[in-house]
Order: sequence, then structure tokens, then C-alpha cells
Amino acid sequence: MQGAGSKIIAGVLIMASMSLVACAPPVALPAPPTAVPSAAAVEAAGEVITLPAPRLQSDVSLEEALLRRRSVRTYSDQPLTLAEIGQLLWAAQGITDERGLRTAPSAGALYPLELYVATDDGLYHYRPQGHQAEVRRVEGWREALCPAALSQGAVCQAPAVFVVTAVYARTAAKYGERAERYVRLEAGHAAQNLLLQAVALDLGAVPIGAFYDDQVQAALGLPADHQPLYLIPVGRPAR
Repeated sequence: MQGAGSKIIAGVLIMASMSLVACAPPVALPAPPTAVPSAAAVEAAGEVITLPAPRLQSDVSLEEALLRRRSVRTYSDQPLTLAEIGQLLWAAQGITDERGLRTAPSAGALYPLELYVATDDGLYHYRPQGHQAEVRRVEGWREALCPAALSQGAVCQAPAVFVVTAVYARTAAKYGERAERYVRLEAGHAAQNLLLQAVALDLGAVPIGAFYDDQVQAALGLPADHQPLYLIPVGRPAR
């Protein structure tokens, strides 16, 4: 009997120890390495600047801008001025109404587009409210963006590359599966506005859709939900 009792006690102790192990917190696993752009060192925080007020009149008519618009792929080395950058951003996504409506139509006025401009002075992220931009340094962006765009000369050479991105979730929350169509249409509206504004400023530009999306995001350190749809190099046409 004494041997049987010892076996019972031993069994109870084993079961108890198993229960304790099951309730113990799991051993913490090491965190995965943080993903960073392979070819760009990005400063997380940037300076917010107010862009020069957009001009609302021009010596170039809409009809003339339509007539003169061409895809321009070679540029001089002269950089764009801050006023020109601001004017182009405003043309694409500027606010033109006290209700917050913008230069380009948007399904449900949900405005899923986010605009960036990559220049040697920094990466501008447009904020339509207040006509502002967040500017941050992105080291080596051109060396990374050029191959991401299949080494197209316009992207590799242009003094400014405008990047039209989209946050699809903003439109999908209301329109579901139709959101993809609506967002891409909207990107086209904004891009054409920018291209025509470039003509009015005597600048050259070309819309580009051939690139690796994930590499563009990495090159510029874009948020994961900011999906690139267009690259639009802009500069003064080479004479």
C-alpha cells in the first residue's frame, strides 16, 4: 500500500508541475529586424513649411496648355523654385473651396491621393490643408529611385520627381471593390492637372507608370499604405 501511495503522490506532483508549465508565460522571442529602405537613409521627422501662395491667373490659356502639352524627358540642371513646386502641387491636389474640395475630382470627396516631390533639397510631402509641405532628407534617393524606375533617364536626371501615391482604404471604406477603379481614375485627373500646369510654367514633364512599386516605396521611405501610382519627372526642358 505504501508503494501504491507513493506512486499516487508522484503522479499528482507530475500533473501539478505540468499545469504550472502550461500557465507560465511564454519565453519572449527576439524581435524581427526593423525593415529600412536598402538604399535610402530617411529622417523620420521633417520640417513643415508653408508653400508660396498659388497664382490664380496666367498668360497661358487652358487651350494653349492643351495644345502645347508634350511628354518631355530631358531637362537642364536648373532646379525648380519653391514657388514652382508649390504651384504644381496645388494644381494636382490644391484646395479650391471652403468645404475642402480640390482641383481634381474625387469619388465621394474622400481624397485618397498623397503627393510627394523628390528633389536634391529633400522629399516634400504635400499637405493640402494650409498649402503646406513636410520636408525631410532622404539620402541616396536618386540612386535608389533610378533603378526602381527601370533606369529611365527622365527619372534619373530630372531636378524634381513628383510621386502620386494612394491610400486605397480611404475610398474602399465607402465603395468597396470599386475603390481601385475610382482611385486610379482620380490619379489620372491629378496627373493631367499637374502636366498642364507644367506647360503654363514653361516646364517639361512626363508621366511614368513603369516602375517597381515596392522599390519606389523603399527608395523614398514611403508609408506602407501609400501605394505609388505615378512618377512624374519635371524640369526645364533641355534646349
